[in-house]
Amino acid sequence: MHKIIFMGTPNFAVEVLDGLVKNPDLEVVAVVTQPDRPVGRKKVLKPTPVKELALEHDIKVFQPEKIRGSVEVEELKALNADLIITAAYGQFVPVDLIEAPKYGAINVHASLLPKYRGGAPIHYAIWNGDKETGISIIYMTKKMDAGDILSQHAIEIKATDDVGGLFESLAVIGKELLLETLPALFDGTIQATPQVEEEVVFSPTISKEQEQIDWSLTAQEVDNHVRAFRPFPSTYTILDGNRVKIWGGKPVNYLGNTVEIGKVVAVENNMIIVQCGNETYYGINEWQESGKKRLSIEQWLNGNKPEDIIDSVFENKK
Repeated sequence: MHKIIFMGTPNFAVEVLDGLVKNPDLEVVAVVTQPDRPVGRKKVLKPTPVKELALEHDIKVFQPEKIRGSVEVEELKALNADLIITAAYGQFVPVDLIEAPKYGAINVHASLLPKYRGGAPIHYAIWNGDKETGISIIYMTKKMDAGDILSQHAIEIKATDDVGGLFESLAVIGKELLLETLPALFDGTIQATPQVEEEVVFSPTISKEQEQIDWSLTAQEVDNHVRAFRPFPSTYTILDGNRVKIWGGKPVNYLGNTVEIGKVVAVENNMIIVQCGNETYYGINEWQESGKKRLSIEQWLNGNKPEDIIDSVFENKK
């Protein structure tokens, strides 16, 4: 039986950890995850999803605020694990810890590396209009997401996919691909492939400024943006000085006669039709006005009239 240290934090990592603890050939001897964080108005400390699963299985949990230089590194080394597996852990793992186990450390990354090294690969794949994404199992090195590739699995990005749905799909694929890869890793028959540096693309952490919609883009690009940020961190626009979250919509055909970017030109088929760049139109079908509940436009029209919004202009991103 091989001894595993698992490092991960969100729901994506839970699926992977669940696959490891159910495998009779593996023993998860420790889990490393981010510290509990305060949530809600009462700031109640909440454990990470990975910690909750680890405790259900009586696995020892480590939660250093910053693992590099922490006392936990030596404690983890002392466990003499055969392999470290990481999945969306959220911190750089020190090299001496990576190199301690017999088989080193590997990472389950939600991308088709070398495209989208970094912490937001699924967001950028949808946002950029990519046709596919996937999972890469790679060796960990001191350089972020730069290790040799052990295995990959690609899936299509459909026109209606958002980041929330793809996170769930890729978590399952990541678990399955990892469990398929481990036997070949342990018996030494796997062939790792170096990443092509000329093809590297990065996916840095999403900033607050990136959440605002740029209506000068085409309707398809706006749609990519909304789906890439749904349900987190979400997109917004500004109307009369107030922030309005845009939760859903799609590019639509419309015969308009205006070129004013961000202008509401019509309300049709329970959608608010907005002028975008290159003479294209985006139909909003779900939004959330400031201080109010998230509503479909059909629900919104139960208490409002189309003329309340037609000819309004959403502030464009500066």
